[in-house]
Amino acid sequence: MKRLSLLVLMACVFMREARAAEPDARVVSLDEALQQARANHPQLHASRAQTDAVQAKVAQARAPLLPQVTGNGSFAHTTGSYSTTTSSGAPVAGVSSANAYNLGVNASELIYDFGLTTGRWNAAKATLRSQEENERNFSVQVAFNVRSAYYTAAAAKALVKVAEETLGNQEAHLRQIQGFVEAGTRPEIDLAQARTDRANAKVLLINQQVAYDTGKALLSQAMGVDRVADYDVSDPPAGEIPGEDTNVDELLPVALKARPDLLALARQIDAQELTTGSIKGGYAPSLSASAGLTESGPALDSLNWGFRGLLSLNWQIFGGGITDAQVREARANTAVLRAQYELARQQVRADVEQARLGVRAAKAAIEATHEAAVNARVRLNLAEGRYQAGVGSVIELGDSQVALTAAAGQEVQAVFNLATARARLLQALGQP
Repeated sequence: MKRLSLLVLMACVFMREARAAEPDARVVSLDEALQQARANHPQLHASRAQTDAVQAKVAQARAPLLPQVTGNGSFAHTTGSYSTTTSSGAPVAGVSSANAYNLGVNASELIYDFGLTTGRWNAAKATLRSQEENERNFSVQVAFNVRSAYYTAAAAKALVKVAEETLGNQEAHLRQIQGFVEAGTRPEIDLAQARTDRANAKVLLINQQVAYDTGKALLSQAMGVDRVADYDVSDPPAGEIPGEDTNVDELLPVALKARPDLLALARQIDAQELTTGSIKGGYAPSLSASAGLTESGPALDSLNWGFRGLLSLNWQIFGGGITDAQVREARANTAVLRAQYELARQQVRADVEQARLGVRAAKAAIEATHEAAVNARVRLNLAEGRYQAGVGSVIELGDSQVALTAAAGQEVQAVFNLATARARLLQALGQP
């Protein structure tokens, strides 16, 4: 036991000296952590890149609606033998060669195709709106992860203070008991128990310090930064969320209007319906016009120009039923998305209800844990008085200290549980 106490004491001294040698760590606020995450998190970078890709697809879908202009040029050289006869009937043979140049420009424009191309363009724009909601959904998730990690680290920091207070009390008890034992008013076993309690308090402090460092490392990960957690966190107040004490029927409309995952599904349904409409355009003909200007001749200095205009009507009379099959597929995909939307809508209600109940339970727990901490502190004071008066035991004193440490830890945890519950409610309401 003495070796264990010595090792623990050396570890505590080493950690304290190391922390004292370090310059004061910069304090990162919750708002700063959220800003870091929005600027650096890889998931948000990937989501923004996906949005850019969908924007490019919108431009691709619009391209067929714009005039199409192409240029062309060609050069041909031919060589061949020939044979003929003269007017006197004598045969003549020889080799001839010729050059041919052809330059041209052609422009075409789709006039009308009964919504086939415009439907694809509108569907692409609806898909873009869906992706924008997906990007916002990632932002909401990252914000919740940062808040949750921040509150966890802040709770660990507060528990370090509880452990330091516990160690201070145990050291005071040890000095007091040592005086009683030297005076002969207390048995030697009380001193051994006091030393054990102090060693346990040191172990608790070490564990809480490690938990705090671990919490900051996880916070750095949630912020999307790859660096040593050479900072401290503050104790942010978790302000009330408007409507957190109301019922789910009042909060649900807010969530349904703001939840990006639900809105993304709604935009996907719009895109699928527009796709269905564009496919139906395959039943009808398409009308387009084109014009071309050419210059051709045997040499570049002797080209002759020509102009060609064309108005074309194309209509697939029978395609083996492919258009019917595509329409059925599109309608089935729409039905799938509608079912997913309804399922997501029910999930939104469950998320809001669970988060609201979590806030209410956390508030009640704060009151209960605060009362427990107050009573535990009174109990410790009474136990200290009884021990000094010689009517209490060291076991009673140690149990009272353990009870106070546990109650103080529960009170700290309850405070940050409420903060995390409010963060979860923000996420359920679709707020970043």
